[in-house]
Amino acid sequence: MNSSRTIAVVGLSSKPDQPSYRVASYLKEQGYKMIPVNPAEKEILGERCYPDLTSIPESIDVVDIFRRSEKVPPIVEEAIRIGANAVWMQEGVINEEAAARARKAGLMVVMDKCMRKEHRKLRSGGDK
Repeated sequence: MNSSRTIAVVGLSSKPDQPSYRVASYLKEQGYKMIPVNPAEKEILGERCYPDLTSIPESIDVVDIFRRSEKVPPIVEEAIRIGANAVWMQEGVINEEAAARARKAGLMVVMDKCMRKEHRKLRSGGDK
C-alpha cells in the first residue's frame, strides 16, 4: 500500500455516514488519489465519478471494492483488464473464487479487511 497512490473505489457512496465514504475520505486526506466508481453519481469527494473501471482514463494501483461478495467477480475481471496491481475487498467482502482469479492474473489480493484500519496500523507501527 505504501507504493500505491491511485485507488479506484468501486461502490463509493456520496453519503458521509457510509463506510465507503469514510474510508475514501480518510485515504484522500492521507494523500492518496481517490477515483470514485459509481454509475449513479457524477462526483464524490470533489472527484469525478466513473460508471466502471474501464472508463477511467488513467492507471489504477488498487481497486478497493465496497460491493456485496457476490458482485465481486466482474469487478475483478475489470481490474485484471485495466492492469491494476491489486484488488482490496473491504470488511465483510469475501469471494474466494474471485480472489483466486485475481491472484492467477498476478494481482495482489486483500480480502475482508478495512483499508483505513490497515493504513492506520501501518502508520502507527502496531496493531491498533
